[in-house]
Amino acid sequence: MFLTGFAALAVVPTLPTAAADLHGVALFPLVAGCFVAASLLGGVLGGTWSDRAGARDPLAAGLVLTVLTLLVSATSTSIWQLAVGRFLDGLAAGTAAVAVNAAIGQAYPERLRPRVLALMSACWVIPSLVGPPIAGLVSELWSWRVVFHGLAALTALPTVLLVPVLRRHALPRSLDAHPPRPPLLIAAVVSVGAALGQYGVSGRDAQHLLFVAVGAALLIAFAPRLLPTGTWRALHGLPTTVLLRGLSSGTFFTLEAYVPLLLITERHVNPVVSGFAFTGAAIAWAAGSWAQGRLFQHTPRHRVVALGALVMSAAVALAVLGTLPTVPALTAAPAMPVAALGMGLLSPALTVLSLTHSPPGREGHTSSAMQTNQNLGQVGVLALASAVLNTCLALDTTRLTGYATAFALLTAPVALLVALAGRARA
Repeated sequence: MFLTGFAALAVVPTLPTAAADLHGVALFPLVAGCFVAASLLGGVLGGTWSDRAGARDPLAAGLVLTVLTLLVSATSTSIWQLAVGRFLDGLAAGTAAVAVNAAIGQAYPERLRPRVLALMSACWVIPSLVGPPIAGLVSELWSWRVVFHGLAALTALPTVLLVPVLRRHALPRSLDAHPPRPPLLIAAVVSVGAALGQYGVSGRDAQHLLFVAVGAALLIAFAPRLLPTGTWRALHGLPTTVLLRGLSSGTFFTLEAYVPLLLITERHVNPVVSGFAFTGAAIAWAAGSWAQGRLFQHTPRHRVVALGALVMSAAVALAVLGTLPTVPALTAAPAMPVAALGMGLLSPALTVLSLTHSPPGREGHTSSAMQTNQNLGQVGVLALASAVLNTCLALDTTRLTGYATAFALLTAPVALLVALAGRARA
């Protein structure tokens, strides 16, 4: 998890430089979005594989594939090869992330799961502090390719060390002798829909709107087949837990995308300050995760989810307030750390609830559903916020008004988080 965080936070700032060097800036939205789209497919693959054979094999395969895909990106001769590398990296990341959660469900008793998940969150703190600046320095002094080569080398060593450990400690297999096969074709179609939607929201012309329409149609038609029955109706138990994962992730991802954009482009805040907001968010997430595993370890998990949602509502309020011309420009900056604190509280609590609701031997399927709706929430909420912002701009409102409206939209998923938390209780 430490290396996953380091790779994710070091690669993302490098991608614009790579796209420019490969003369593919116009396709940058596709390069940036295909990682999330592929992780949908990887999550389904890793989840079902974990149920059939235990989490050991998909976890090892995800690590090995990560090394190979970093090398594919490092040797890119065109923007399309870079996109393929990012797609395969998303496939590997989705497989490994779901396998990690399945392994926690298969190997740890319920009382220890909050602490283990807090440790997973803590693994992202140091990467958030040193990953982006190191990647930027390496890109400037040498090349963006060196970043990918270096990450491949860093990931290769622990991969070699971990695979023998996994061989010695086989995790439980599914109790069902014939668990259902993964709906890989459906997952692939959903991944394509997510990629088209993310590319489409990057523009306002007819071509981009067509991509949005096709992507939305594919997601609406096929995504429910990857989720527990009753997810959209918030049925008690696992369906509501999966729904809350999508709502929370979508809210945080949208704030993470638009708050820095607001600060830099509209409030003219120094980009260094925006970088500190990212760093503060990583620390706040780890702090929230530690609190849910230590301070609130005896509190019912659904109440921790509601508490985290209330904290996120304060972040949304700060973001809206930060769009007012009469308030200081930095008012919106704390929205990211505050939202991350809320996510640190509720995200591990939702994972614990999902594993509690999961039948024995189906932890992989459950983790896959959580990962799938997390990505769908990120794509869906961001797309709605983007549509609201673009509509406001088309109506000749001020850009600050557009941002305020987009941020105000986030009060809806946050309110649903608070209202529905009780339906996810164990």
